[in-house]
Amino acid sequence: MDQTAKMGTNWIGLNTMIRREMSRMMRVPIQVFVAPWISALLFIFIFGHVVGGRITEIGGHRYLEFVLPGIVMMNVVNAAFLQSSSAIYFSRFIRFIEETLVAPLSYAEMIAGSLSVVVLRASITGIGIMLMGLFFNATHVANWPLFLFWIVSVSAVFGLLGIIVGLWSKSFEQLNMPVVFFLTPLSMVGGVFNTVGMLPEWLRWLAWANPFYYFINGLRGSMIGFDETPAGLGVGLTLLLLVVLGGTVWRLYAKGYGLRE
Repeated sequence: MDQTAKMGTNWIGLNTMIRREMSRMMRVPIQVFVAPWISALLFIFIFGHVVGGRITEIGGHRYLEFVLPGIVMMNVVNAAFLQSSSAIYFSRFIRFIEETLVAPLSYAEMIAGSLSVVVLRASITGIGIMLMGLFFNATHVANWPLFLFWIVSVSAVFGLLGIIVGLWSKSFEQLNMPVVFFLTPLSMVGGVFNTVGMLPEWLRWLAWANPFYYFINGLRGSMIGFDETPAGLGVGLTLLLLVVLGGTVWRLYAKGYGLRE
């Protein structure tokens, strides 16, 4: 199909693609939603009653209040990345991607269709954990628009990153490598459990060089009003990543990288 000749938006095709991805996601509701929610409940119990009983405050807030935004963000990142990377990889693996490529959809519509479900899954996961925190009086939300911005934008960032990894991967092992070697370690040292002021002077550059630090602090600022990063820096970085990753994914689709092999 000539992508440049296509005019308008194929709403029927886009809706069909979204419904297909929704159907695939809802076949495993325990894996998609219940597992991260149970994990978050365990975190709330451990940091609220076990660790929280020994560490009273951090950054002027209860320890559980401080930690919970990081737990929300970690689950949002994992949900978005796993949804997008597995969807594109398995579409390639079972050769289903060929049906999408011959459909009357532009590359932008294909990407938007995939990201819609990614953002939905990650947002439901993150908001569900936040509601648990509200129920157990473990947190509050100081700025709802900013909270939704961080949930949706970070979901989109890691959804796009997941598409890139899904196109690159040649095996299940390669598909999981970024989670093991990058996403989990970077999120753990991204300020979930500590402020940057608690780190030794010579080690603080690790926090400032870690994009997760800005995501976690941004969400923490929207929830409890505590943000160590300069105003606007995290938002600007996130928007820049969206533009760069979005352009990269579009270019990979246009070149057929990982799609026509």
